[in-house]
Amino acid sequence: MITAKVTSKGQITIPRKVREKLGIHPGEEVGFEEKEGVVVMKKALTVSPFDKWTGMLRHQKGKKTDEIIRGLRGE
Repeated sequence: MITAKVTSKGQITIPRKVREKLGIHPGEEVGFEEKEGVVVMKKALTVSPFDKWTGMLRHQKGKKTDEIIRGLRGE
């Protein structure tokens, strides 16, 4: 078990191994969730991984899904 000491202000330093495993970098947020009496810490996603795809098919508006797929396949 990896441990961290709590300061008088209720703060902790997240151990390097944990930061590396979760991919936490300075300035990023973490979240805490209770599950069955255990508190779980997770890296908070501030941006959805799907945001980069928003609007990608805007030019296909009005077309049926089958038409779009055939076009992508080059049929």
